[in-house]
Order: sequence, then structure tokens, then C-alpha cells
Amino acid sequence: MIMQKRTLSLPFLVAAIAGSAILASDPVRADWPQFLGPSRNGHSDGVKLASSWPPTGPKKLWEVKVGMAFSAPVVVGDSVIVLYRQGDEEIVDCLDAANGKRRWHDSLPTAYRDSFGFNNGPWSTPTVQGDLVFTLGAGGALRCLKFATGKRVWSVDTHKEFQVEPGFFGDSCSPLVEGKLVLLNVGGKQAGIVAFHIGDGKVAWKATDHDASYSSPVSAIIAGKRRVVFFTRRGLVVLDPESGDVKADVYWRARIRSSVNAATPIVQGDRVFISTEYGVGATLLDLTKKEPATLWESDDALTNHYATSVYHQGYLYGFHGRQEQGTELRCVGFEKGDVRWKERLSGSGTVLVSGEMLVILTEKGELTLARATPEKFEKLAQAKILDQTIRAYPALAGGKLYARNQSKLICVDLSSMSSEAGAR
Repeated sequence: MIMQKRTLSLPFLVAAIAGSAILASDPVRADWPQFLGPSRNGHSDGVKLASSWPPTGPKKLWEVKVGMAFSAPVVVGDSVIVLYRQGDEEIVDCLDAANGKRRWHDSLPTAYRDSFGFNNGPWSTPTVQGDLVFTLGAGGALRCLKFATGKRVWSVDTHKEFQVEPGFFGDSCSPLVEGKLVLLNVGGKQAGIVAFHIGDGKVAWKATDHDASYSSPVSAIIAGKRRVVFFTRRGLVVLDPESGDVKADVYWRARIRSSVNAATPIVQGDRVFISTEYGVGATLLDLTKKEPATLWESDDALTNHYATSVYHQGYLYGFHGRQEQGTELRCVGFEKGDVRWKERLSGSGTVLVSGEMLVILTEKGELTLARATPEKFEKLAQAKILDQTIRAYPALAGGKLYARNQSKLICVDLSSMSSEAGAR
């Protein structure tokens, strides 16, 4: 089933993409085991955050040097996993979450070069499932490692295996673990979406001929059935995770070649929100019918260039507009696409939700706490915590924020207990 959308032709503008991923297991409140957190929705629960900071900002617990990447850190238990590039190697480090000290690392040689000279990656975020870690390099190297030791279990060169044509930027689809399979939008010849067995990396099924986007998939129960939802280069694809059977295929992309789909789909019940830039915009689809039904679409509500919005109590919060032309943070009604408020910050950025708070980190390293309310933009605290450029999402686990730029990873304490202790 295919739906066509008429779009405008726009001049070429380069977008930078951050990767994302989701686990199929039940979320662990103190962990952030994938991009966008335990439930892959940008929410952190269980630890109350401070609503104010001292003039110097939140307390920094530690910082460590890392290499180039737009890949986000992930946190499981007392360990932090971070993927980055140093020289001609892509490195996975396991760090002690308490002090940033390295426990183990694994490296693979890479020859990937960004043809625009923007960032040589990696871009995809690691995924931790049980005792395994899955990573995808900028040049398509998929790795499976032991979480405890870093020992490599298997690896696949997806570009070579599936004849993948290079995209504008490095591979950004973060692995999605669904049962005993790990899923990716590979973008290969008759292998647009591929499922690998987690035990040995062998192919379980292949589906579509869609090129890879810079988005990552999510899993959800839709119309009573377990489904995986991808936003590929071509548009929205809904599949059966066991067989790879395509259940819905919605064309949603700019007609010009120099464009990207990057934000992760947002599923609420039987409805899915997708959003992109380049004159295409956003839409909310009802997936209960044989053919997906459009509930609303707009190029003026909430166009996500590269960062995924978050859903909270009936509203979407995210950055609207083209990153290099200037963006604004917006609150938009999920059901109707109505704009409730808008606010200019120091450039584009990422948004997470903790309790009733928005945790916003801009590309220039400005961290802002605001109330998650549709009434108005209400800033609670703000501080610069890193130097630019920041495109990787932070991880928020146990009241600690783990954030990175192109040279270092830091851990800051956002918990209310830390704030109260400092006040005394």
C-alpha cells in the first residue's frame, strides 16, 4: 500500500544526523540502554530532577577524552558504552559510570570518509540487550560484543554484503533488537531492511529495496499486533518483526535528491507521527485501516530536520525548521498539529522528558530545563555545559546526564538530591 505526497523542490542544504535505537525488553528505570532511552521515546523516569541550579550550573562529576562522533552514549548498570572514531579506527569503550575510567575497548579499522567533509562518524548509537552490545559504524560495520568483556562475538560488513551505495553521511540507523533478531535499515540491493540473528549475525530475512535514511526504527503494538516501524529514505514502513512482511508503506520524502529523513517515528496507540524537512513536513497517520489514513499533515507545524521530537501527555515537543537556517523549539498538539507555543534557543538541539520537565541540549552546549506544559515555554534553569558542536543525544540515567561533543564526554548530576545537598 503506497501513499504519494506532493513536495516542493528546494536548494541543496546539508543536514547532520544523529542515530537512534530501541530495545524489545522491558525498560530498566536506572538505565539508558539505547538512543532515546529504555522505551525509545526520550523519557527518563524514576529519579526526580532538580528544578534549579547554582549560578555555575549543574555539578560536573567527570569528563573524559573521546574521538569524533555524533553517536550517543548509553548507560546500563554502572557502565557507559560510547562509540567514536580516533584516527582510522572506530572504537567502542566501556567506561565506569562513577568516574569515566575505561574498563574495556574494542576497535575496528575504518576507511570511511564523509564526502562533504562534515563528520567521519560514527553516527549510530550502540544498543545493549542483555549481555550483548550492538554497534554500527559509519561505513556499515555491524558489531556484536560481549557487554561484560568487550569480546567480539561476530561482525558483518553490511556495505559489502548487501552492495550498499554510499549516502550523504555515515550510516546512522541504530540497531533495534526485537526478540532474537537485530534489525537495521541497511539500504542494500533488495535488502533495504535486514534482520540478523543476534547469536551469529546470519540473515533471518530481508525486506524492501529502500535506501537507508538517518532515522532508526521503533517497535510497538499496533492494532493488537507486534510491529516494527521504520522511516527509510523513501518513507514509512511497518513490518511484522518475525517474518519481515510489509504491512504498510507510505511514501514520505522530498523529491529532490539532496534531502534526508532523520527523525525517529513516534508511535502512540495505533497512530504514528513522522516528520522531516525539505518542504515535506509532518503527518499523523492512523494505522488501524487497511490503508493508512491521514489525520493531519503540515509543513508549518513541526518539521524535524534531524532531531526526534518527544511526546508527553497529548503534545509533541521538538525543534522545528532547517538546522542551518535557524530553528525554534515548539509545542504542538499531537491530534491536530496545532502550534501551542514556540521559543528561540541557541541553535537547534535535542529534547528529552523527565517527569514534568523538558531537558534540552543545544548544538552550542547550552542545557535548559523547562516545564513540559502546552500553556507556555517556562524556563527553570539554564547553563552551558559543553563547547559546540553537539549533535549526539545525551543519555539520562539515574539523575545523571551523559553528554558529548567531538572531543569529550561529560557526566553532570541533575538530580534533586544533588541540588539539595549543594544548597546545604
